[in-house]
Amino acid sequence: MPTSASYECGEVSLHVRTWSCAAPTHPPVVLLPGTGLTATDWEPVAANLAHARRVHAVDLRGHGASSWPGTYSIELMAGDVARLLPRLGARLDLVGHSLGGLVACLVGVSSPGVRRLVLEDVGLLRPRTPAPLERPPGTLPFDWAVVEQVRPEVDSPSRRWREVLRSLPVPVLAVSGGSTSFVPVEWVEDLVAVVPDAAMVTVDAGHEIHAGRPAEFLEAVLPFLSREEPTPSAPQVATT
Repeated sequence: MPTSASYECGEVSLHVRTWSCAAPTHPPVVLLPGTGLTATDWEPVAANLAHARRVHAVDLRGHGASSWPGTYSIELMAGDVARLLPRLGARLDLVGHSLGGLVACLVGVSSPGVRRLVLEDVGLLRPRTPAPLERPPGTLPFDWAVVEQVRPEVDSPSRRWREVLRSLPVPVLAVSGGSTSFVPVEWVEDLVAVVPDAAMVTVDAGHEIHAGRPAEFLEAVLPFLSREEPTPSAPQVATT
């Protein structure tokens, strides 16, 4: 069973669910959910990921049991996560779904502790016609202001996103949801073309691949996360 803890990260407290591993053979993995989703959204895959590593699923600011400060942006969320990571391990892998993937990109550029990055159904951001925003009725597990404040960043993205992707210093695996996702496969392909060290797989499961087809998601992601980093060659000693 997972445990829960909260960590002070600057102006917010982030709630984290952790699945322990008795004998980890790989670095911990940190899971970042999409807009409106919480750490519990990762339950379909977290236990299997935890067979060889500790697994931490995070409620982003404005979601779940984390702080709801009322101010939101992708950059603010990335700053929160960057402050959190050293508390969870010196060397970690990041898996981000949708909004969580955008947050992971910024963290991957700024945090030297990130080893590998998985982006679930994240495409190269392009300007798009904003869809009407209508709050669903009832109690939500997140602050609706997240949608109101972050959606414009996605609909009218800054040009700096290409530079962020070009600057990623770690291996990246992009997992596309295929033709049934609202994120076009071509957008994911374009993202992969910009990132220096990136590969792509497609699981035709729609936008929430890890929830809709968890076994296929794990089949795509586990080999990537299980790769060992190459051992640097010993320097050659000159002889006379």
